Amino acid sequence: MSSDQSATKSFAAVEKVEFPRTNVGKGPVKEAKFLRNTWYVAMFSSDLDEGQLMHRTILNEPILFFRKEDGSVAAIIDRCSHRFAPLSMGKLLPGDRVQCIYHGLEFGADGHCVKNPHGNCSIPNAAHLKSFPVVERHTLVWIWMGDKPADPDKIPDYSCLDDRPELHVTRPGYLNVAANYELVVDNLLDLSHINYVHAGILGNADTVAADVVVEQDGDTVTVSRNCQNAESPGILQMMSPEGFERGDQWNSISWYAPSNLILEFGVSKVGEPKEKGTGYYAIHLLTPETDRTTHYNYTAARWNVLTGDEQNRRIRNNIYEMRTFAFADQDVPVIEAQQIVMDQAGDSVKPVLLSVDVGPARYQRVLDRLMKDEGQ
Repeated sequence: MSSDQSATKSFAAVEKVEFPRTNVGKGPVKEAKFLRNTWYVAMFSSDLDEGQLMHRTILNEPILFFRKEDGSVAAIIDRCSHRFAPLSMGKLLPGDRVQCIYHGLEFGADGHCVKNPHGNCSIPNAAHLKSFPVVERHTLVWIWMGDKPADPDKIPDYSCLDDRPELHVTRPGYLNVAANYELVVDNLLDLSHINYVHAGILGNADTVAADVVVEQDGDTVTVSRNCQNAESPGILQMMSPEGFERGDQWNSISWYAPSNLILEFGVSKVGEPKEKGTGYYAIHLLTPETDRTTHYNYTAARWNVLTGDEQNRRIRNNIYEMRTFAFADQDVPVIEAQQIVMDQAGDSVKPVLLSVDVGPARYQRVLDRLMKDEGQ
């Protein structure tokens, strides 16, 4: 059986985990706190076309994104200061001006109201809107939501997306998760759950007993879980040539505050060094939309690719489909169900901690400290 056929068999054999997708917020809900002086991913650069007015709610704030005439991205509050109509419903005019659909007020890329067509055409100071620093890097649009000066050097390193052949990078994916972003971070930093929720795709019985190692470098937390001489999960068999059906596997995920992660997942033949193996970087970009909803952007970049272009075309599509299935049909229903149960319970119950929770507990301490430093 070929590696492609093996992966397809594993993918199809996974039983979908069914959890109810019910609206959250039926029980007691606490207002979430967000780290503000940091970078969040608004979208992939490819999501924002020239001439497009794009709305995103980020940290409970409505934001309008558009490309200026020089190609760079502007971000201002998506709310006309007159009657609060969304500016994203309006028109993008020459000179990087946005015209409100309701009464024709116009706003520049810096948020300043530049035209009031009514009466004596005077513009009150209160008409001006807030704007936000934006940087495009690593094929992503990053936004700074805080009041301190934005520092582009603090953008996490996702350079693995920059200069890689198209066939080695999966197309961008997006999900809107009806849960607080911290629950998604908890899920991603808990590598043990893949053997159960994602059995056949990302884990199997051979990988259950692996030890968890947690390391911290500054504010970056990394959780690793490696296995020797184990059956390769379906997604690794699919992207590897023959001979990698079993191997030494490494699975390592790093968290960058507050909510961006990168996972390295790969395999080498038993006893051979990592450099002779193959794998991919899984990119997870979480941006709080509201207290109880999260923008989840994702992609993957392969490294040390050992297969030819014809097979890579199939692999590129299969990785996207398999990862989307794992997130949308397996992870997200569980996370959204967690949120409902937690909202219903309030503070009446506390989770029992296990050894697999070392990574989530470590990042939570870092996040709590950063929140406290910011006065939250």
